[in-house]
Amino acid sequence: MPSNEQRLTSKRLRKWGGHALRDVRGRIEASAKNPMLACIAVLALACCGCVQRRLIVRSQPEGAFVQIDGQQIGYTPVSVPFTYYGTRDIQLEKDGFKTVKVQQRVRPPWYARFPVSFFSENFSPREIRDERLLEFQMEPKTEVQENLLLDRANGLRGDVQRGTVTAPIR
Repeated sequence: MPSNEQRLTSKRLRKWGGHALRDVRGRIEASAKNPMLACIAVLALACCGCVQRRLIVRSQPEGAFVQIDGQQIGYTPVSVPFTYYGTRDIQLEKDGFKTVKVQQRVRPPWYARFPVSFFSENFSPREIRDERLLEFQMEPKTEVQENLLLDRANGLRGDVQRGTVTAPIR
């Protein structure tokens, strides 16, 4: 005589149309009997989904020293991984060129916005790569002729002595 659980299960199977549910039930029971299979399934799900984010910084001319958010990164062209989207403070320096200071906004793509980001980060069947290319054109420093600079300094000194120019209050 079948137990109460078996009778309830068979009633449910008949009620829902049967064959497909029997197959599912059999697979569930098989995985419960074989813990190795269940562990493999969990590991397979855990290995899915990965997003790789990289900032690639290039400059013209190459060889500029890069700082991002106060961290020294290296010389262009340079690539650095990042975790969060948002605004980055980027600074490029090179001898003979003007220093470039920029606040660069890095916007998230559609798959990195809530709630889609949970699924793309954890359950995507393949790796997602998000590479952002930032290119900067550096301008050469303009050299001021020494005699022009001295003339300006002497003119300012004369204005201060005459009292026509006062120092700013800080």
